[in-house]
Amino acid sequence: MHQWLGKVKQFLAAEDGPTAVEYAVMLALIIVVCIAAIGTLGSNASNTFSNVSLNTAAGVSSS
Repeated sequence: MHQWLGKVKQFLAAEDGPTAVEYAVMLALIIVVCIAAIGTLGSNASNTFSNVSLNTAAGVSSS
């Protein structure tokens, strides 16, 4: 029992766990920012391609 309590104390004193949690939180925030940026860029690209296709179709039909 004494050995088990010693291992628990050692586990609680180690700083590897909190460091891993901090890295996980940073990674989650980076992923959220990337998803938001990709969503914004994707919708902007979609609008640009739609405008190009409309302008191309209008140019072809009027010639």
